[in-house]
Amino acid sequence: MTDQSAFWQAPDRPEWLAKILDECRYMDPAAIVPLDAENLIQTAIARTGLTDFGTDDWREPFEILTRSLDREAELHVFGRIMTRNELVNLLEARLRVEETYRLHPEIEDEVIDAPVIITGLGRSGTSILFELLSQDEQFGVPSSWEAMLPCPPPEAATYRTDPRAEVAHQLLTQWGRAAPPWQAMHESGGWIPAECAAVYEASFRSDNMPSKAPAGEYSMWLATADMTPAMEYHARVLKLLQWRNPRRHWLLKAPSHLGYLPTLFKVFPDARLIVTHRDPIKANASITNMLATLYWMRSTKPFNVQEFEALMTPDAVAMRLNRLIDWMDAGEVPAAQVFASRYADLVDDPERAIVSLYDRAGLTLDSQALANIRGYIAHKPRHKFRVHRYDLGGEAEITRQRALFRRYQERFDVPDEVVVDAV
Repeated sequence: MTDQSAFWQAPDRPEWLAKILDECRYMDPAAIVPLDAENLIQTAIARTGLTDFGTDDWREPFEILTRSLDREAELHVFGRIMTRNELVNLLEARLRVEETYRLHPEIEDEVIDAPVIITGLGRSGTSILFELLSQDEQFGVPSSWEAMLPCPPPEAATYRTDPRAEVAHQLLTQWGRAAPPWQAMHESGGWIPAECAAVYEASFRSDNMPSKAPAGEYSMWLATADMTPAMEYHARVLKLLQWRNPRRHWLLKAPSHLGYLPTLFKVFPDARLIVTHRDPIKANASITNMLATLYWMRSTKPFNVQEFEALMTPDAVAMRLNRLIDWMDAGEVPAAQVFASRYADLVDDPERAIVSLYDRAGLTLDSQALANIRGYIAHKPRHKFRVHRYDLGGEAEITRQRALFRRYQERFDVPDEVVVDAV
């Protein structure tokens, strides 16, 4: 197999970050910015004055994650600062969620009604579809700020002016300041819709953190972990977020859902699932480049795709795509509640693709929602910041991968974007 890390070259770091790292080169980042589990837990307890983290199913993954980040990730000093801040914030959020439920047990009675959930390969159109559907006011999306800072629960009257949005915005846009190529790959900000992996990240069964820093031990643990506690925590947070700021139907999205769809439907049985479909060769090369950039943002460790093969190799991707077909054929995933959205259709004629999707999914598309979607399409250039470029490998590798993905592409009528003769 061709090692896709050979097709990615680390760019120069921005001048301000290069200077910080140069000044700190003789310091001990691990001593200055500790990431051990107990230190982080005690910091969160001290900062909140709370001690109840709820059920204990988060502790084992948290300990594996922090050990992996501390020992394997080779985080530079600023990367450790970013990572420690995020981990402490997650622990504090978990403490505050449990305290809010203790004070207001009626939150548990909230009903999550027929959510629409988007999944698919990373870089297959999940984000743009999420943004387009979020223009429809029948859907409520979790914003990035409320996923990061959910307590106190958002209030409808102050939702648009909540000062937490600016705090989250500055922390999230810091990614693009630390790694400018990131801005061409994914829009960040306090009001950007949050992926589900961020909403339930405080379950510590989420691919959010290992997508930002190389944590091989944790990534391998997560690949076979029971995701039931994560999905149950997901529902717990969504109930809290809608308690004082009602949402008619949640619109949710995470590529990682593709790996545990039966569990997703166990917790959200009336969900309507939209699966995006794109040529896996193009999508997988893109996600490889994206993760390499995220790791480089925080780490000095050379990027090596083989360490994360459960997520990134073409063989593993083909396995997950074939498993989707197997689940649907076996009835483990309700096929009648699963709807396809092809990336090619969304790019060629987004309005027509959206109208077709609403019709097939039994959703109502009123005139105001359609006007909002049209306005969003008109004002969003395809490459808003910079063109996102990546390499795809040679002719032999493309031919090998095409055979791996044949069953998937034929089942969902996914056109080739990569043609050997064009390489």
